[in-house]
Amino acid sequence: MKKRKLISLVLLIIAFVMSISFILKIEFPQGFDTYFKREYYNQYGPLAIGIEFLIASYYLLVAHKKTNFALALFGFTALLDPFFDQIGLFESIVPLYGTIIFSICALFCLWLAFKNIFTLKRISFIAAFASFILGCFVELFFNYP
Repeated sequence: MKKRKLISLVLLIIAFVMSISFILKIEFPQGFDTYFKREYYNQYGPLAIGIEFLIASYYLLVAHKKTNFALALFGFTALLDPFFDQIGLFESIVPLYGTIIFSICALFCLWLAFKNIFTLKRISFIAAFASFILGCFVELFFNYP
C-alpha cells in the first residue's frame, strides 16, 4: 500500500506540474470571434492529456475501481500524440519536454494498468479497447484540422 501511494504521489506531482505548465502556455485572444476558431481550441490538447494524467494518478492514490482504465486511457492518449505526429496525421503542439515526459509516464502507466501490479480491478479487453478508442478521439478532437 505504501508503494502504491508513493508511486501515485510522484505521478500526481508530475501531472500537476505538467498541467500548470500547459495552462500557462494558453493564449487568450483579443476579440470575441477568435474564440470560435479551431486554432484557439487546439491549444487545450496538452492540457487535456495533463488532466487525464491527474485523474489517473488520483485514482491510483485512492485505489479507485476504475484506476486501470484511467491509466490505460492516459497511456494511450499520451502515446498516440507523438505517433500521429510522426505518421503525419497532424503536427503536435505538445512541446518536446512534454512529449518525452508524457511518453515515459504513459509507458509506465500502461504497464501498471495491464500488469495490475496493485491488484485493483483488472482491465478487460473491452475496457482496454475503449480506452484506446477514447484516446484516439481525444487526440483527433484537439489536433485534427
